[in-house]
Amino acid sequence: MIALDHGTVAGRCGMFVSPRGVTPRLTRTQHLRSPWCAGPGRLARTEKSRKGPVKASRPARCGHTHVGQGNKPAGVQPMSNVSLPPRTAAVIPAAGRGLRLGPGAPKALRTLNGTPMLVHAVRAMAASNAVSLVVVVAPPDETAAVKSLLSDLVLPDRTEVAVVPGGANRQQSVRLGLDALPEDIGIVLVHDAARPLVPVDTVDAVVEAVRDGASAVVPALPLADTVKEVEPRPGGPEPVLSTPERARLRAVQTPQGFDRETLIRAHGTVADDGEGATDCAGLVERLGERVVVVPGHEEAFKVTRPLDLVLAEAVLARRRANDGF
Repeated sequence: MIALDHGTVAGRCGMFVSPRGVTPRLTRTQHLRSPWCAGPGRLARTEKSRKGPVKASRPARCGHTHVGQGNKPAGVQPMSNVSLPPRTAAVIPAAGRGLRLGPGAPKALRTLNGTPMLVHAVRAMAASNAVSLVVVVAPPDETAAVKSLLSDLVLPDRTEVAVVPGGANRQQSVRLGLDALPEDIGIVLVHDAARPLVPVDTVDAVVEAVRDGASAVVPALPLADTVKEVEPRPGGPEPVLSTPERARLRAVQTPQGFDRETLIRAHGTVADDGEGATDCAGLVERLGERVVVVPGHEEAFKVTRPLDLVLAEAVLARRRANDGF
């Protein structure tokens, strides 16, 4: 048996075995032709060569039971009855200007190691086997340039990329990205282009939590610093109002994952107040829906200020040294 992620194992014949049962990854014909399996044809020939009637199905060499003489094996479903997980798309709002990074190109088009952050972010989403579509929401005046930038990007064959113009704020841009999704998308990831280095394990953990039934999922990290709630007074000392219990606080990252219908309902229900929401999970919370947290990653930080660019370059340099990436 071959060990896979999440406690999954696979038979030497290529069958996929999970705690929920056995689901074939191969077609019936491909499975029966496997040298490790004794399919019904071979089984019948073997049994006929012996004296006596043909017996019912017995376990094959691969460890699974095959159909023989019309008997149905426990735990094996025909391919036509297998329910596949819904397709997953990632929406990347990249229309912000990024003024805190200083003058220059839009934030998503600033380069890390000579490559725009947006390209790193798209690659990070496409690295997940679960993601089959990435929708980039570009600055309206840079849409053509972004399409050109991504047209030659080498990605896995399973992953498509679409580019649409963005809106005046993040909330509007995400909504425009949602409008571009085909009907067969059931899970939506919303990922900041300014988080270009999120590891694929974090992406997969978010998708898995939504598949397991959560309506909204956010990756997050515990805080290292003490946090004070203050009364904002620009230009002067700010009075402290309270000190929240740090153990109950988390720094939220992206990609945030959602059941598609829940996210669409949130964007259709919660009004855009001008600046718009900076966090899609916050919109879902306002509906009264439950939001859950999965572990984030230190490399999924947001590039907001010039010092963050230096840190991101250092992370890329470490990856190249350790992994050849």
